[in-house]
Amino acid sequence: MRAIGTAATDIPDGSNFDSFDCIIGLNLANISANAIQVSAYITNGDSNNNPADDNKFYIFKDAPIPNGGALSYSDKINVISGDRLWFESNTASSLDVICSFVDAIST
Repeated sequence: MRAIGTAATDIPDGSNFDSFDCIIGLNLANISANAIQVSAYITNGDSNNNPADDNKFYIFKDAPIPNGGALSYSDKINVISGDRLWFESNTASSLDVICSFVDAIST
C-alpha cells in the first residue's frame, strides 16, 4: 500500500482475509520529511469497512519511525476468515506498507 495517512487503510485492500492465513512479515517505511507514529492492528468480522466499530487487536500502537526510516515486523501472525489488517499514521500520505502473507495455510 502506498502513501497511507491518517485514515485507517486495510490489507487485503477492501476485503477480509478469506481463510486460515499467516502474516509472515510487515515492512513500514516513512516516506515523509518528518518523524511519524504508526499503528497496525487486526479487526475481526468487519462488515461495514469501519474499524472504529470493531475491537482492535494491536500489533503495535503509535510506534515512532524517523524520517527516511522503516519498521520491520517478522513474527508470524495467524489470521482467520473475517479478520482484516489495518494501518494508520499520524501524518497524511506518509507511510508505505508491504505485507507478506501465506494464503490458506489450513482448511
